[in-house]
Amino acid sequence: MSLFEHSVVFRFDNEVDYSAGGVVSKQVMKNEKGNVSLFAFDKGEGLSEHTAPFDALIQVIEGEAIIIIGGTPHTVTAGESIIMPANISHALKATQSFKMILTMIRA
Repeated sequence: MSLFEHSVVFRFDNEVDYSAGGVVSKQVMKNEKGNVSLFAFDKGEGLSEHTAPFDALIQVIEGEAIIIIGGTPHTVTAGESIIMPANISHALKATQSFKMILTMIRA
């Protein structure tokens, strides 16, 4: 299942807008093997600490955030990526308005 139209060229950074004081997400693709989602976080917004049963790849497309994985903070900026390993706690906070692609692949 894909929520973005197939065979159409697009730019991730143009596909989701910021919301003042909020977080916006949009599913790009989803099937039984995993999913790809696009997020926009306003400055200061984030995701609280949690775990997931599979690895997740974050690709930063705009802005900057701090991603904490297993208690270790990582500053990530546009053009950078980081993998969050399965079953390890992680959290995220936008230090400025921030857009990312999140790819999760199920084992």
